[in-house]
Formats: sequence, C-alpha cells, structure tokens
Amino acid sequence: MPIPDFDLYLVTDRSQALGRDLLWVLERALDGGRRAIQLREKDLGAKELFLLAEAARKLTYRYRAALFINDRIDVALATGADGVHLGRESFPITRVRELVGAQKFIGVSTHSLEEAQEAEEQGADFIVFGPVYFTPSKANYGAPQGLMALKTIVEKNSLPVYAIGGLKSENILETKKTGIRGIALISAVVSASDPKTVAEEIIAQLRR
Repeated sequence: MPIPDFDLYLVTDRSQALGRDLLWVLERALDGGRRAIQLREKDLGAKELFLLAEAARKLTYRYRAALFINDRIDVALATGADGVHLGRESFPITRVRELVGAQKFIGVSTHSLEEAQEAEEQGADFIVFGPVYFTPSKANYGAPQGLMALKTIVEKNSLPVYAIGGLKSENILETKKTGIRGIALISAVVSASDPKTVAEEIIAQLRR
C-alpha cells in the first residue's frame, strides 16, 4: 500500500473561499508548499464536479501534489486522482479497495476510536480524526474530541493520523506533540486573504 508523504492536507469548501475562484485558492496553497488536496464539494452535480476535479488534477500534477476526491469513486478514477476520501456514509472501505486498486490512497474520516480501528482493519491508508477543537464546519459531528482523545487514536492505531477541526497557528505545535502525521485544514487556508503565506507558515510549524 502507498504511504502518505504529506503533512498538510487541504480540504476544500468553495463556500468559504470569500467569493474567489476555488482553483485560484488551490494554486496559491500549492505554491505555498501544500502537497495534498481533498476536493470536497458535495453539492456539485457529476459533470460540474468532474470538470472541477479535472482542473484540480492538472494543478496538482504541475505541483507534484496528491489529489483526493471525497466520496466520488467514479470521479477519482475518471480524473486519475491519487485516491479517494471516505466518510461514515460512504461505501465500505473493502469494496472501494476492490474498485480503486492497491496503488490508490484511501483516506477515511473518523470520529471515535471504534471508527479508527475499523478503518485500519478494512484497509485504509490513513485516517483523519476530529474535530479536535471547536469549528463550525464540524459542529454536526459533536463536541470537540480534544488532545487526549487524539493521542489515544495515535497510540492505538498504526495508520498515519491527521488531526482536523479548529486547527490554527496557535495550537498546531501542541497538537503535533500527540504524534500525528499531520493536520487537515479547511477555513484556515481557504478563507485566508493570502492562502500561499498561510500554507508556508503552517508547514514551517509542522516541520520544526
């Protein structure tokens, strides 16, 4: 199975892009050193999502970055994305593996130790766990999990773990101490006035 070689994972939400073109935001983030993007635009129809994913694939290819498509296995395969990202309502991981093959990444969003263990058992390549801190975009997943829960996930799971939810420059270093592989961000980059500078600053903190 492939091993993730990125520490900063950008999850998209064009509604948080302050009216700017999402591809412009992605290019700025990639220019700032971001090496993995999850295209997560659930409200788009199949054709619109395919066209956006195709354009994003060209961008990530130019920057030698990985592209993941949230949930849509068909779009991931059609655009040559590096993998798919699954949630609790997605197809079973084992079935997705049969469809995408051994060389594609499968990332999985988890919100409990049980979900994390299930993802590992079923063959995921990495997991995203959270929300660690409060964030409006993850409020429907319940109260913040906190650093102790995150540390437990890291210690009891052999997969690379990415923290998500309320991550920003002030709490990255303490979050990193739990042993995570990296962090996943949405608004901190997508809503930033200068996504490139923010990406550079966060990567520098992660690599201290």
